[in-house]
Amino acid sequence: MRILAIITFLGIVLTQVSKRIHIPDVVLYIAAGIIVGPTVLNIIDFSEYAVINQLILSFGAAYILFDGGREIELKVLNEVKVTIGLLATVGVLISAVVTGFFAWKILNIDFIYALLLGAVIASTDPSVLVPLFKNMNISPKLKQTIISESAFNDAAGAIITFAIVGIAAGGGFSIGGSLLDLLKTAGGGVLVGAIIGYVGNLLVCEGKFGRFRGFTAEMAIAAVLAAYVLSESIGVSGFMAAFTVGMICGNKRMFNLKVHEEGHEKHEKFKDVTISLIRMLIFMLLGIQMNFVIISQYWVQALLVILAFVFLARPISVLLTVPLDRKAKWNIREIAYLCWTRETGVIPAALAGMLITMNIPNAQLISAVTSIAIIITLTFQASTAKYFARVLKLEVEPKK
Repeated sequence: MRILAIITFLGIVLTQVSKRIHIPDVVLYIAAGIIVGPTVLNIIDFSEYAVINQLILSFGAAYILFDGGREIELKVLNEVKVTIGLLATVGVLISAVVTGFFAWKILNIDFIYALLLGAVIASTDPSVLVPLFKNMNISPKLKQTIISESAFNDAAGAIITFAIVGIAAGGGFSIGGSLLDLLKTAGGGVLVGAIIGYVGNLLVCEGKFGRFRGFTAEMAIAAVLAAYVLSESIGVSGFMAAFTVGMICGNKRMFNLKVHEEGHEKHEKFKDVTISLIRMLIFMLLGIQMNFVIISQYWVQALLVILAFVFLARPISVLLTVPLDRKAKWNIREIAYLCWTRETGVIPAALAGMLITMNIPNAQLISAVTSIAIIITLTFQASTAKYFARVLKLEVEPKK
């Protein structure tokens, strides 16, 4: 409780500071975690609380994916579904492999762990991109693609990460078998999430089945937990299930589910506070767990890996996937913008923390590189998103 009190109070202060100095709050959370952690002041040491750490990371990642799913507009999504599907699957794989190759060469670690590093940081961050692009005046097509990709590829990145963990632990590998496992894991998660999401929303909406209307926020927590736990127990993706629950919740009207307005308003307020607390906890825990002995040894190599990650892996993954979607009619300026927009954040942080908890070889190094990737991409890419949209003449007049 002492640790949670410190983290929460620091998070509140740093959120206000970030608004004044125009630096993403998560960068300050990580820095605060470093300062109060064992490396500097040693006020907080979370190593004694492995189970609680795992709970925070697992539930936090699942609930953030649920929130990302709620931002998906299925009607708009239909226009760019091929682009999003390619970016969130093939694009993540390409990014993981390209980054893994450079990590293998630069960090001189076994290729399977270099590939694991690439998979951990391959996905983008809905908790940063959703609020950022909500307030940007770019085309709905481009905005929806960026937001949707950030939600979908988090689930794909988590699936690929744990598939590689299984291989590293001694499991076999075949391309056909791995693709089949990926489809089964992702598809099973979608199915579980769709069923639980629909039933959960049915119980809190208007109508004869809405026996629990007014408890939308509580039911959302129950649905996310149920979808995650059930999916993991049958061997499919809990993260994809949580994300699908969010999509059902965010598109109730398409499923003929009438929204209970009072419950909806309570849910929005509760969700915003919960997401805020989760982000504080995850990013400060990442800073607390950073191993500066390893960072001091590898910071130059880590920086080179991240440069390859930003300027090679992302553009290659975009250029090999986005132009294949002829229906979306992407132009050069939009493709260039997609190449730049790939902020790393909550889910990679959570995945890196999970690897440490699981005692995976090279987990400390992977966590260190992940931390540096988060700081660099959020500091430079998130803060320049509006500037590059203006430079590329992608801004449109806001709807009145």
